[in-house]
Amino acid sequence: MNIAQWLQARALLTPDAPALFSGSELKADYRQFAAQASGLAESLQRDYGIQQGDRIALYMPNRIELLVLMYAVWWAGAVVVPINYKLHAKEAAWIAENAQASLLFSDQGQSMSEVGMPEGCMELGVDTSTVRAMLECKKMLIAPAALAPHTLAWLFYTSGTTGRPKGVMLTHDNLVAMSLCYTVDVDNVSIDDAILYAAPMSHGAGLYNFVFVRLGARHVVPESRGFDSVEILDLGKRLGGLSMFAAPTMVKRLISVAKAAGSDGEGIKSIVCGGAPMYAADFVEALDVFGPKFMQIYGQGESPMTITAMRREIIADRAHPQWHKRLASVGIPQACIEVRIVNDTLCDVPTGTHGEVLVRGITVMQGYWRNSEATQDTLVDGWLRTGDIGFLDEAGFLTLTDRSKDVIISGGSNIYPREVEEVLLRHPHVFEAAVVGSPHADWGEEVVAFVVASSGAQLDGAVLEAWCKAEMASFKKPKRYLFCPELPKNSYGKVLKTVLREKAREPV
Repeated sequence: MNIAQWLQARALLTPDAPALFSGSELKADYRQFAAQASGLAESLQRDYGIQQGDRIALYMPNRIELLVLMYAVWWAGAVVVPINYKLHAKEAAWIAENAQASLLFSDQGQSMSEVGMPEGCMELGVDTSTVRAMLECKKMLIAPAALAPHTLAWLFYTSGTTGRPKGVMLTHDNLVAMSLCYTVDVDNVSIDDAILYAAPMSHGAGLYNFVFVRLGARHVVPESRGFDSVEILDLGKRLGGLSMFAAPTMVKRLISVAKAAGSDGEGIKSIVCGGAPMYAADFVEALDVFGPKFMQIYGQGESPMTITAMRREIIADRAHPQWHKRLASVGIPQACIEVRIVNDTLCDVPTGTHGEVLVRGITVMQGYWRNSEATQDTLVDGWLRTGDIGFLDEAGFLTLTDRSKDVIISGGSNIYPREVEEVLLRHPHVFEAAVVGSPHADWGEEVVAFVVASSGAQLDGAVLEAWCKAEMASFKKPKRYLFCPELPKNSYGKVLKTVLREKAREPV
């Protein structure tokens, strides 16, 4: 199975259907989209000697050509290595070298000029005449390469917050299963829909392209090539039927801007929240402003977008007696996935008990590229050790409390930062909050809360201390409240708790 066959099939079925948009401007229909991918694949094979299984790195901000490049690589039977464009060129070079990439595509073809290319790897610029000529091929479609089962397709490098990133090996079969789960577990898609790539296409947003290609929908890259709330609201009105993947911090920004503008998100059909759990208080506000347009998913690079999901019907069901608890969850296991909660010895724990989340299913990676030791540590008896801590309730809803490394142990008791954060975020003047543990001579660790106040609000530690005292057990309450203008985040919108732990250790 070669997932590029989905683009070929769509081009033959509805060749004139609009496919690629830069902002609201149509750039290619499905006939042109497929012809460019097919022609580029032929050029890669003929002019650069690309063979099946070769790795090709993509290192640039979002643009519609990224989709053409991806499908050209798969058309040739090669492997896409998506690199977060916000990484330093040295980090990108390390990934290209570790992946043993033959080519690296960037905007201008000069991203690596100061650090040098790995041996055997060449950089090509999408905006150069050479690549533009390759993209302008209008030849008849050749058939995508015929591939054996479990052929590598997507070599995704983890964020590497605890060391060098690891290359997650995902096959065409993994990507097909992930895509089919979308329509079963997340949202419906039709030819009238459009997917908006406002989050990095090197990550989850890009992986959602497949089901929209299969069903002949539109693909839209904002002119800003990133996330801009005003631009997104405008594109919703112009194009209609927009679906998008967004990290919780992006959703908060979008809702804040929409609320100030009196917008209800006209033309925005669906927002899939992922990358980190969405706080219940944020969901309530988002529903109040936009209505039932939200889904929640939980996945990892090792099982992308496909561990659990919560469809809009559940998120919007305010009448359900467990509504608030479900909003704080990440939903139920997706159709292709099994989930277990285990203790330190990997034995199952009772319903409602905290433990590590283990996952098994056809979307789980084949392993880590050139890293058998990490693979053996992470894939145990067929189960993926996620490193996340959570619990399952009686109805099968999974609630994530934290990464295992983020659990705070104070006075011998486990404290889960997410529980404390949920309480803080219910305060009407708290915009964002993150909780970490900091070393303490008597208790082992103490709870420290970093708080971003809502615009124009006045907050101090005494106010939050009184709030938390009325809402949670005393041992869970923060011992210190540190106020900041914003929380440090990585390029995917995840709060960098390693940075916050360092700040919490600084002398007062």
